[in-house]
Amino acid sequence: MRPGSVRGGMPGAGSPRLRQTVVSVVFIVCVLASFVGSGAFGGTPIAEAADGLLSSEATLLAPGSGAFAIWSVIYAALGAYTVWQWTDAADPRRIAWLVVASLVLNAGWIAVVQAGAVLLSVIVIVALLAVLAETFRRLVTTRPRSRVEAVVADGTMGLYLGWVCVATCANIAAALRGAGVDGGSVATWWAVVVLTVVAALGVALAVYGRGRLAVAASIVWGLGWIAAERLNGTPGSDATAVAAIGGAVVVAFVTAAARLHSGPMPVRGF
Repeated sequence: MRPGSVRGGMPGAGSPRLRQTVVSVVFIVCVLASFVGSGAFGGTPIAEAADGLLSSEATLLAPGSGAFAIWSVIYAALGAYTVWQWTDAADPRRIAWLVVASLVLNAGWIAVVQAGAVLLSVIVIVALLAVLAETFRRLVTTRPRSRVEAVVADGTMGLYLGWVCVATCANIAAALRGAGVDGGSVATWWAVVVLTVVAALGVALAVYGRGRLAVAASIVWGLGWIAAERLNGTPGSDATAVAAIGGAVVVAFVTAAARLHSGPMPVRGF
């Protein structure tokens, strides 16, 4: 399918009212789960759950605690999408049920971490990454119909995808440490390799998405907080920080170049 087209005869599956209601209910459940993950409602803060394996001090790939403020932005954006999708009777870009799947996986990840099952959480977050990647593909291959849609659909899912790219690597590193694999004397170099892969993924998304800003912004945010934590926190690692900063700069540069190269469009994804 060429970019900008909408597949004819393939509106969102099922009753619009059912779809809209399910998105709304699952969003509310996901937000409530996030409160549990923050330590409210009797839950344990994510940084303290699972023996602290997901804290900022657990691995070289863990971002500083301030990085997680992005979840407030992502949830607010998902709330905006949830409200907006009530005006989208057809769901011609066919993303609503993928959004539902992502919210279910998001809440499931929090539940799994609360139970201390970090290895299982890797499976959940990889599944979440796959769902968000497919959502991104659909959004790139069909143009938004309005600037509002470009922000609340394309922008929201781009932020979500970019952050989960970074979080997946940190989650895998935490699970490996929990299993007794910490890299030993070459831990720093493994961290550099992983950050290089994250940067390469950011570049690939920038090129494929023709310079989508939201996905790049959250990847740069995550890499920046990894760098800050390695420079100022424990464990410290100048090499890891330099790799994270370098990756962030490359992703930002390629995204800007790809967006400029794509030229003007009537309405483009954010």
